Amino acid sequence: MAEANAYEPRLKKLYRDEIRGKMNTEFSYKNAMMTPKLEKVVINMGLGDAVNDRKVIESAIADLTLIAGQKPVITKARKSIANFKLRDGMAIGVKVTLRKDRMYEFIDRFITVALPRVRDFRGLNAKSFDGKGNFAMGLKEHIVFPEIDYDKVDKIRGMDIIVCTTASNDDEARALLKEFNFPFRK
Repeated sequence: MAEANAYEPRLKKLYRDEIRGKMNTEFSYKNAMMTPKLEKVVINMGLGDAVNDRKVIESAIADLTLIAGQKPVITKARKSIANFKLRDGMAIGVKVTLRKDRMYEFIDRFITVALPRVRDFRGLNAKSFDGKGNFAMGLKEHIVFPEIDYDKVDKIRGMDIIVCTTASNDDEARALLKEFNFPFRK
């Protein structure tokens, strides 16, 4: 039998040891498998200016690789739109999906390091849930992550971060993310 990985992310251990028990007592689930957990994190950068300049995509791929720890995929346009000089199949963004240990590591860095570096940060909007237990937020600057060297950035870009949970409704998902120390507004 293969030896298990000795390293375990801090938030994964916190979920297993504390959060799962708190969620079970708060919502009184009949089955342990009903307890909500983090499923995946999707990070997306929409690059409208990539229509005119191909180097924008390469730069965004390099930055998102540093932030996420894995190589992103290029998203392409589905339809041609003449007003935007956009043709079907043109590269217009990059995205990456994080699961398991990489997901926990990213969320840990995001909450403890990146969010405190956001200018005029007053907390995350607690209403940014989609009704099915998924939380979405936007960042105006990708330079809040410590992996990005500010001097080497050609342009400051925004990004969308979506945290997907297995919760069946928004209240359960909000309680789960609060246990992971997401700084929601009062």
